[in-house]
Amino acid sequence: MKVYNYTVVFEPTTEGSYNVLVPAIPEICTFGQTLEEAKTMAADAIKCYIESALKAKEPIPEDREPSIERVAVRV
Repeated sequence: MKVYNYTVVFEPTTEGSYNVLVPAIPEICTFGQTLEEAKTMAADAIKCYIESALKAKEPIPEDREPSIERVAVRV
């Protein structure tokens, strides 16, 4: 068994839930009502993706750290 580590972004929504982004695996789209649920959903989605890729003998993506910055816009 191998352990894979991925950077995950938890984006709060206006409703109080969290959208989950995995920069290295953009196909993953999940969310959680709470941050803990979002973390669980992220781990499950990543695991499912990797299991599927291994079964299909496809490459496993390397982790990518996103660049998060504030951009000032004058209107």
